[in-house]
Amino acid sequence: MKFLITLLFSFTVSCVFAQEQISFFFDSDKFVLQKNELLKLNQWLVANKEVKVVGAYGFCDEEGSVGYNDTLAKKRIDYVFNAIKNKVKIREDFKTRNFGELHTSSAIKAENRKVTLYYILPKDFVNEEKIIGFRKAVVVEKKKPNIKFSDIYIYENPDGSTANIKVDTVFMKKVSVANVGEKIKLESMNFFVDTFAIMPQSRSVMFELLAVMKSCPNLKIQIQGHICCVQKDVRDLSTQRAKAICKFLEYNGIEKSRMTFVGYGSTKPLYPLPEKTEAEREANRRVEIEIVAN
Repeated sequence: MKFLITLLFSFTVSCVFAQEQISFFFDSDKFVLQKNELLKLNQWLVANKEVKVVGAYGFCDEEGSVGYNDTLAKKRIDYVFNAIKNKVKIREDFKTRNFGELHTSSAIKAENRKVTLYYILPKDFVNEEKIIGFRKAVVVEKKKPNIKFSDIYIYENPDGSTANIKVDTVFMKKVSVANVGEKIKLESMNFFVDTFAIMPQSRSVMFELLAVMKSCPNLKIQIQGHICCVQKDVRDLSTQRAKAICKFLEYNGIEKSRMTFVGYGSTKPLYPLPEKTEAEREANRRVEIEIVAN
C-alpha cells in the first residue's frame, strides 16, 4: 500500500483564486445522495460539460469512530466520482482526500457531511498548471510485515496436550497488512441465539485472529459487535459478543492494551431494518475488527 509523505493535494488560498468548487451534501451515515442533491449534481453536470475536475474532498460529521468516518468519506467520494466520470473531463492526476470527522468546519453537522469537487473552467485552462500549483507528491512504500502463516494453528490446551486447528491464511494475511481505519468482518463468526456464547464452528475464526495478533506485535484493534432484526439491543448482546472475543484473546496471551471492544446494536446496519431476507439479517448481525494501529 502506498502512502504519501508529502501532502497529496494542497488547496491553499494562493492557488484557488481561479479554481472553482461545488459541494454535495449527504444524509447522516449515508454515502448515496438523496433526490434533491442528486438533482443538483445532475444539473451541475449539464451546465459544466467542458470543465476539468482536478480533485475531490470527502467529509463526515463527528458521529462514529475515526476509522468508520474515514471509510464513509471515501465511499462518498467514490459515489460522486462514479456519477461524474465519462461526463466531464478529469485530470489524469485527479486527487482525493477523505477527511472523515477530523476536519469538520461547521457547528451544523449537516454542513460537514459532504463531498467538495474542485474544477477549472475552460477559460482558465491556459493557466491550468499555475492554478493547480502543486509539486508532485513523493510516494514511498510503507513496509508491511511479510508474514507467512501456516494453515494449521497448533493450540496448547491447559492440560499440556495440543490440538491442530485448520485456519484461513487469506484472512490472516488480510488483517496483517490492513491499514489503520480499515474494517474487516470476521466471517462465519456465529453465536448461539440470544447469547454471547460462540458456536463451535466459529472456533477457527478466533484462532485466526489470535495467530495474527501474536505474529504482529504492533497490531491494535477494536472489536465491534452488531445485531440484526430489532431496533434496540435491550440485552446489549452486541457489546457482550465483542467482549467475548476480546476476553478470548486476552486469556490466550494478548495484552489488554492492544484491544478495545464496542457494541453498536443495530445502529449501523448494512441493510435497512426490518431486513427483507435472511441474507440481509446475516449481513447485519456481524462482528468486525477495526485496525487502530499496525
